[in-house]
Parts: sequence; C-alpha cells; structure tokens
Amino acid sequence: MAVDVLKRVPVREQEPKVRATNFEEVCLGYNKEEAMAEAERCLTCKNARCIQGCPVAIDIPSFIKEVKEGQIAEAYGVISKYSALPAVCGRVCPQESQCESKCIRGIKGEPVSIGKLERFVADWARENNIKPQAPENKNGKKVAVIGSGPAGLTCAGDLAKAGYDVTIFEALHEAGGVLSYGIPEFRLPKSTVVQSEIENVKSLGVKIETNVVIGKSTTIDELLKEEGFDAVFIGSGAGLPKFMGIPGENANGVFSANEYLTRSNLMKAFDEDYDTPIIGGKKVAVVGGGNVAMDAARTALRLGAEVHIVYRRSEAELPARVEEVHHAKEEGIIFDLLTNPKEILVDENGWVKGIVCVKMELGEPDASGRRRPVEVEGSEFTIDVDTVIMSLGTSPNPLISSTTEGLDINKWQCIVANEEDGKTTKEGVYAGGDAVTGAATVILAMGAGKAAAKGIDEFLNK
Repeated sequence: MAVDVLKRVPVREQEPKVRATNFEEVCLGYNKEEAMAEAERCLTCKNARCIQGCPVAIDIPSFIKEVKEGQIAEAYGVISKYSALPAVCGRVCPQESQCESKCIRGIKGEPVSIGKLERFVADWARENNIKPQAPENKNGKKVAVIGSGPAGLTCAGDLAKAGYDVTIFEALHEAGGVLSYGIPEFRLPKSTVVQSEIENVKSLGVKIETNVVIGKSTTIDELLKEEGFDAVFIGSGAGLPKFMGIPGENANGVFSANEYLTRSNLMKAFDEDYDTPIIGGKKVAVVGGGNVAMDAARTALRLGAEVHIVYRRSEAELPARVEEVHHAKEEGIIFDLLTNPKEILVDENGWVKGIVCVKMELGEPDASGRRRPVEVEGSEFTIDVDTVIMSLGTSPNPLISSTTEGLDINKWQCIVANEEDGKTTKEGVYAGGDAVTGAATVILAMGAGKAAAKGIDEFLNK
C-alpha cells in the first residue's frame, strides 16, 4: 500500500454510534499490511529518542525494523525481552506523551504509531501461539510478589527470566489488578488480551495464588521468616478511593469510580449472564478528568445513561489521554468544564436527585504547575442527575504498611521506595507502582516493577 511518510496509516475503529451501545473493543488495530506500511515510516534512528521516552526502554527501532520486513515473530522476540505486557501497553499506554512524543518523524509530520505497532505484534504472537522464552536453569532463590497488576506481573516476569522461583499473591479472586478491575472491556478485552498476558507470565514459571490478602491471610514478616522467601516485592496498587467531603456524598447512588468499574469489569455487571448489581442510572455525573473518569463515563453511557463529566479546570488541563477524551466526545458524553460540585441533592428516600455546581475560572499556577481554579461568585447552578461517580484519584490501602514493622510510608500513605531500584526502608523488601507513587499509569508501574526486579537481583547476588 502507498505510504505518505508525513501521515500515519489510519487505524480502524468501531463507529461511535455503534460502539456506544456495546462493550466490544473500540479500536480494531492494524492488519499485517497496514502494520508493515506504518513501520516503513520509521527512520531507524541510531540514537533513538523514542527508547528514552519508554519507561521500560523497549528497543523500538529494532522491533519496528522486523515489522518492516514482515518478521513478526522476531519483532515479538525483541519486545518480550523488555516488556511482559505488550498487548496491554499497545492499548493503554499514553504513547503520545512518551515514546511517540520523542519520535523524529513527529517534527515535520505525525510520529510513527509505535503503540499500534506494538499492539499488532503482541496480538499476532497471541493468535499464533508464540510465548516468551522460559529460563533453562533455576537459581534456587525464592521471591514473593504482592499484587498481580502491571508492577507485580512485570517484576515477576523479569525475576522468573533470571531464574528465580516467583510466587505472586493476589488479594482478589482473579489476577490482573487494575487491568482486570479498572480498565473497561472496550479498551482492554479481558478474556483475550489480559488473560493471555497473564498466561505468558505463568509460562515463565511464575505461580499465582489468588484470594490472599497480605496483612490478613499472612504478613510480609511471615513470608520472609517462616515461608522461606528471600525477598518481597510490594506492587499492591492504590485501591482506596478519595472523596470530596461535600454534603450529600453519602447518598444512595453515589459511587467511587473504583467500585463502579470493579462491578462492571471484574464482576461483569455489564453482561446480562451475570447477576452483579450495578446502577445504570438515567442521568449520570462523573466528577474528575483523568482516564478513570473517562472509563467510568463511557461505561455509564453504554449502560444507557446520559453522562456529564464535571471537571474544575479547562480542557487543556484534562489529565486523561487525548484519545480517550476524543472517543468520549464522539460517543456523546457532555463535558461540563470549569465546573466544580458543591453539594449533592438528596430526595426524601435518600437517593441522589441532583448536583449543585459552581463555575470556575483559572487563576495563578499552583504547586502542580497548572493554573489554580477559582470559584466565580454567584454562578451556582444545578444539574439533575440520579447517579454521581467520584473519580478523584486513589491512594494505597494502609493494610500492608500497618502490619509491616520498619516499612516507612509518606504523608499520602504511599510506601517510601527508591525510584532506581525499588528498595524500601525494610531489608529485603522492595516496592513499586501505585503503592509507591499513588495512582499513575500502567507503563510507569511496569517501569517500577522492572527497576525493582533488577534491585532484588543485585541484593540477592551480593
């Protein structure tokens, strides 16, 4: 196919009107011909800046060179040296602010679609039953990994490749962490993509035990002293939702985005074959502007609601990915920007009946560097809604830190750990991902899992 080197090969997607009524994947990805054509646009730079933009430092030019030549199995071989979850990353990474933002092609035209190429390679490998290479020899050392989200799976995969005997302990009944409970089916299919990535990690020799709550079922000290583990990695995520503290927040029909998405994604409430209760709502307000807010809003829309996103800053400050915002708008979600909730109105039966908001304007920049929203006096107004979903971020559950002596946390309840090797204040214990940073992206959690695997390996080889 003919290629315009300045423009990306467009990717096929479900039509907005059709996809707004189903939970099937929105983006359909490249076929082999499209992927090879897009790969042709790569300049195979010697000092590739795209690698510097990747938190797990994938050798991007090398894998794209293999795609150019139609060697897809070889391309997968390159990627799987660096990443345990390429089919996930190809779908949910913010490539536009990472690898693709550094692409030289992007100076005069559009950057190479690195994420869509990674997704194509990983999907092709799955469809052709190609697995990552398991190690030939074990080194006799045992490592426990707490949490089976992106940080835990990455750390476990890297340690298993280095010959360690790795067991992951997962609190929920299904592995995957935020990949299973947080990100909706229409962005990240569970049975195909997430499950097969988990199976790939298991094929390296990693064992996964579900329904094990560290801090209740057993403790970190017991793992180290009684169960024979030589080191522990904590990748338990950040599952404790934040609320605003406004009147009416305890009403029936107010959810955290975490609970709402867990009901739908992990417990399959969107599927008629399951009995999990979820309030569809006729008119829903989602408070917040990150990727999780977009996920909750687009889920509520598919469950039949009119959906408003209420966000206190302007569109330029929305933390969600540009692609997610674009998809949400295409599907008909209403954005109430520069708007902040003041109170949730409750009817005589204790159910939500509306949300009182105030208009905002942007003032001077705050500590985050973003302009601080300031209330416009006398601008209160009410939106009639029957459901409110709070998507204001999450913090780590204090269960692990409160049951582990010598493990320091900061004022946000996050575990204190070195960025370069994941080392905590407790000997033999490493941590990374949302448990350390608070809620962030899948790929940053993977980068932390990778750094900690290296740290653990150096510690146990001392």
